[in-house]
Amino acid sequence: MNQTVLEQKKQLVSELADKIGNAGSTVVVEYRGLTVAELTELRKQLREENVEFGVYKNTMVQRAVDQLGMNELDETLTGPNAFATSADEVAPSRILCKFAKKHDKLIVKSGIVSGKVVNADELKALSTLPNKEGMIAMLLGCLQSPIRKFAATVKAIADKDEAPQAN
Repeated sequence: MNQTVLEQKKQLVSELADKIGNAGSTVVVEYRGLTVAELTELRKQLREENVEFGVYKNTMVQRAVDQLGMNELDETLTGPNAFATSADEVAPSRILCKFAKKHDKLIVKSGIVSGKVVNADELKALSTLPNKEGMIAMLLGCLQSPIRKFAATVKAIADKDEAPQAN
């Protein structure tokens, strides 16, 4: 093999290892049978949430995940695969699982979430969660609820004390 080609492949494996290692999540999907229009629509949805979507040779990805010590992912790296990576742990699985419900040719295989290899069922469960902003809004709503109830109670007591008493 040509030395420059070998160096290029080593560079690609290193870049993939960095990308996968630093990502909040990486999802592996099989895209066989999707039309160009469907893939374009999927890429658009992913891009809107800052999710990178790419197709790489399975052997290059295998070497990259082996460098990271996540070789459990190797068994799903067969056939035509695409890889979605993002800093957000939930966004790739949420978008891909939603898209797969409408397009049965897209198969969610497995992935890596926060450094842990997960299967398709775990990704589907993860896909039901809202994005980071949604989770923060839910948390703030939970934190505000007791304060709101306390304020309403204090107001009701104050209104009761101010009301004229009939004798």
